[in-house]
Amino acid sequence: VQLQASGGGLVQAGGSLRLSCAASGRTFNNYALGWFRQAPGKEREFVAAISATSFIIRYADSVKGRFTISRDNAKNTLYLLMDSLRPDDAAVYYCAQRQYEMPATREADFDFWGQGTQVTVSS
Repeated sequence: VQLQASGGGLVQAGGSLRLSCAASGRTFNNYALGWFRQAPGKEREFVAAISATSFIIRYADSVKGRFTISRDNAKNTLYLLMDSLRPDDAAVYYCAQRQYEMPATREADFDFWGQGTQVTVSS
C-alpha cells in the first residue's frame, strides 16, 4: 500500500484547506482510513477517521465541527476539509490506512502511512 498526502500549505487563521490522500496497492474500498497530525515538539495525534463505507466517522474533539473527513472509493482518495483553521492546527498531517473496515483512533491501529503534508496557519 502506498499513500500520498497532498494539499498542505500556508493559510491565514480562519481560512480553509483541503487535504487529499491518494492510495494505491491493496483494495482501497475495504479498509478504514484516518488522518493524524504532528506539531513540532509534540506527539502525533489523531484527527479523524472514516470506515470503509463512510458510514462511521470519528473526530478528535479539537477539530469536531471544523474538519470534515470523506473518501471517494472510485478514485481511491481520502480527503480532509479543514475550515476555521487556527494557529494550533499547524502541523504535518499524515494519512493512514488500517486493515479493517471499522475506523480507529490510535496510531497503533493503522498499518500503512503516507509521508505527510505540512499545514501552516498564520495568525
